[in-house]
Amino acid sequence: MKAFADKHWRYLVLLIGVAVILLPVAGEASLTHFYSLRMAAVQVFDGYVARTNAQNSASIGDGHFLWPDTLDHQQRSDAYTKLKSGGVEMQRVLPESGGQGKDVPGGMIHDWKGIVFIPGVKLEDVLKILEDYDHHSRYYAPDVQQARIESRDGDHFKVFMRFRREKVVTVVLDTEQDVNYFRDSLTRAHSRSSATRIAQVDNPDTAEEREKKPGDDDGFLWRMETWWRMEERDGGVYVQNEVVSLTRNIPMGLAWIVEPFVTKIPKETLEFTLQSTRKAVLDSRNRQP
Repeated sequence: MKAFADKHWRYLVLLIGVAVILLPVAGEASLTHFYSLRMAAVQVFDGYVARTNAQNSASIGDGHFLWPDTLDHQQRSDAYTKLKSGGVEMQRVLPESGGQGKDVPGGMIHDWKGIVFIPGVKLEDVLKILEDYDHHSRYYAPDVQQARIESRDGDHFKVFMRFRREKVVTVVLDTEQDVNYFRDSLTRAHSRSSATRIAQVDNPDTAEEREKKPGDDDGFLWRMETWWRMEERDGGVYVQNEVVSLTRNIPMGLAWIVEPFVTKIPKETLEFTLQSTRKAVLDSRNRQP
């Protein structure tokens, strides 16, 4: 009897997840109205990103290059102890913090920072992996299905990446990203990446594969901005990543069950990315003669 109940509960959760996340915007006034909400959400998001980028730029030279350095003495000590033991430190930045506002019409802003420590490597070892986009589908599988450099001019890259996200349901997204790297010193570097195009893919890897048009997608990911920082010290390299993304909001009445599903994805993806980066750098380093 318990097995029967568990089975039907999982089935109910699956149906709710599919109905809320992947189906078109049923129950709202119209697709046109939803598209208008999306554009309003993007405007708020753009303002949030501009403020975040200004804060990040200012912090590069103020002695707080890595976010654990902003913590009090004991918290900072605990964070670096955890990192040197192989852990991942994560921090959620709430949109309302710093007076940045949390009201996003039709959307949700997700802002997460994470950091890992890679022992026994150099800054160049990390940059070698991060800039090797043609092999990111190997380093970051299964989250990254395809990746390639479309063009490169020095430290400026234009990159195509196909993401696959799975949590009850599966979503495939084609993205084009504009990436710039900056060498701050012999031991520090940072980068800024903007997703200039994001398209949800229907029927991926089949003859019926197609990209949904903006406004016709399911709102899994509308915008994404990424900041990396790397600092070589303490016998290795600290690698920090912040991702700010925009998704559609949660319909009223189902937030209690759907919101945890949606809000966990940005954190889990970031943690996976950092762990995969550490593994790729160490594997590459160990292969060197």
